[in-house]
Amino acid sequence: MGHKHTKDEILDGALAAAFDEGLSQLTFGRLAKRLGISDRVVVYYFPTKDALIGEVLYAMGAQLQAALAPAFAAPAADHLGLLRAAWPIVTRADADRVFALFFEAAGLAAAGHEPYRSLVPQLVDAWVEWAASLIHGTKARRRTEAEAAIALIDGLLMFRQLAGPAAADRAARKILAAR
Repeated sequence: MGHKHTKDEILDGALAAAFDEGLSQLTFGRLAKRLGISDRVVVYYFPTKDALIGEVLYAMGAQLQAALAPAFAAPAADHLGLLRAAWPIVTRADADRVFALFFEAAGLAAAGHEPYRSLVPQLVDAWVEWAASLIHGTKARRRTEAEAAIALIDGLLMFRQLAGPAAADRAARKILAAR
């Protein structure tokens, strides 16, 4: 009897495949071939491609949250405080691939492709809720500040992907200096 892959092993393989080839190239067949297993094993744990993509996106988000957690030892005063704490971490080379994958998913969502159109807003909302928990103030204020922080960070990171790290760092310094 051969090696039985666990759901976590298959998910790890799917995440690695997405990082290597992009979300749009992730299929049951390609993943199974990569892992040296039957595509039926993949389907056993992930009955639909939408389920697989959803798990990959949430795993990616969990990785990023874990990487960011140490930067938020104390709650931030506002969206600029969150940006200031997060920027050194989200601009590390290992984070670039996570954001490239996120922006691929966001582009597919903006173009109306499922499951991205349904999943990406949920992912963004989860990020906003998490970020809101890291800010001082009333619930409404925390939510608004978190939305501003996520918009700034995502915008700067998209700019980083397109214009390069130096340009994004200059823009972030300008935003943080304008306070």
